[in-house]
Amino acid sequence: MREHEMPERGSLLLDEEQSVEDEELWEDDGAGDYEGWYCVRTDPFPCPAPGCTFVAAHMTAAHLVLVWEERDDPNLLWHAQRALEVGRNPRVVSYQRSFGPSASYYAWEAAGRPVHGVRGKV
Repeated sequence: MREHEMPERGSLLLDEEQSVEDEELWEDDGAGDYEGWYCVRTDPFPCPAPGCTFVAAHMTAAHLVLVWEERDDPNLLWHAQRALEVGRNPRVVSYQRSFGPSASYYAWEAAGRPVHGVRGKV
């Protein structure tokens, strides 16, 4: 985007362009086993990072299934509602290791909400 152009709704404006080819995905540093916690299963959707072939079937962050300890956690319900609004058919389910690597939603929040393909300010 050129300097004189104004960002439009639905666009992403970054301070500087950075390649993410060699990016290491964020990992939850908690040693917890999240089996039995809750997550939001959705219809499959692709990772928005350019060139990434990862397809998620759950609400994810940096390719990790986000999990909440309580089924009625307000943040879990908010994210499920957002998934509903964009047509992803969300269902709150009990997390199982077979879904793939996971991360606590609150650890993700504390880490600055990193996502794949976009680097946050350090």
